[in-house]
Amino acid sequence: MSVTPVQGHVVVAPDKFKGTLTAAEAAARLAAGIDRVAPGIEVRQLPVADGGEGTLDAALAAGFTRIPAKVSGPTGLPVDAAFALRGDLAVIELAQAAGLARLPGGRTAPLAAGTYGVGRLIGRAIGAGARRIVLGLGGSASTDGGAGLVQALGAGLYDEDGAELPPGGAALRRLHRLEPGSLADTLSGVEITVACDVDNPLLGPHGATAVYAPQKGAEGVELALLEAGLTRWADVVRETTGREVRDAPGAGAAGGVGFAALALLGATMRPGIELLLDLLGFDEAVRGARLVVTGEGCLDEQTLHGKAPAGVAAAATRAGVPVAAVAGRVDLPESAWRRAGFIAAYALGDLAEQPGDSLTRAAELAERAGERLAGELLARA
Repeated sequence: MSVTPVQGHVVVAPDKFKGTLTAAEAAARLAAGIDRVAPGIEVRQLPVADGGEGTLDAALAAGFTRIPAKVSGPTGLPVDAAFALRGDLAVIELAQAAGLARLPGGRTAPLAAGTYGVGRLIGRAIGAGARRIVLGLGGSASTDGGAGLVQALGAGLYDEDGAELPPGGAALRRLHRLEPGSLADTLSGVEITVACDVDNPLLGPHGATAVYAPQKGAEGVELALLEAGLTRWADVVRETTGREVRDAPGAGAAGGVGFAALALLGATMRPGIELLLDLLGFDEAVRGARLVVTGEGCLDEQTLHGKAPAGVAAAATRAGVPVAAVAGRVDLPESAWRRAGFIAAYALGDLAEQPGDSLTRAAELAERAGERLAGELLARA
């Protein structure tokens, strides 16, 4: 491959390689491989995320401080979570409190899983001085429409007998009354931005239940119960607040947390990778660079629809810097990844000696990918 070299440093900005490497681990391994072949070139590591799992780690790598917090997990059992804080800006990853990885023993609870712990994380961040909050959605175990989240921040959800509703999306079918309670006071002076990479509405064939609840263990009649619960939730929110956002793009994100954020937290929504790149100072890091390297577990059609590598490629291209991709697998044809802005794409699987090595030896292969791309893209003419 013949590439005209340009001057400057290299920015290594991968997302996680799911199941094998965190974004920070991937960045470190790629950087090590590049440094081995091109030791005279400065390599800046900037692990990224698209608002889902890995968002907290990306913020910490960018200099935020980790603040631990024990909160309720998706089934109510306590979990050791954390958020990131820098000045008055907090970064909260929903999956820390309500993610699939937080389910005890990995057992799904599609009807009863909730987001109360996410609200507690927001409250803890506000208590620590945060006045700007970035809430990353992704990896949710719940389809409760964000009801648990707003309960944790001071709202009350009651059935016809005046009893407070238990956690979970199925219970929302019995919702009779929403009382905002101390919600407005808790959020006074606080600006919330949701990092989200999906545009699903709350309800219907493209909504939170139909598209995402099966991934959380729901099937058959359970899907109907959850859809009925979210429908009742949207109706009561409209009756109480006058806000109708069930059809807003992103309302169905994270089991409907996007809906609650828009309707009850006064949040704004931005594409996850776009928001995270701003947060991490990507434009400054890439200024004067000769190459950007990004990646994820699989470079495929989903990558082209708002995933981190596509966002990195777009931002690097705007800055006039070429960008290469490294992935466990590259399922896109060359014509597709070139149209997305990549000048080269490397698959760990192509460097493997045995099937499965890209999973079991991902760290070693990431270093080898760094070596190969350095030899092909960074060697001086």
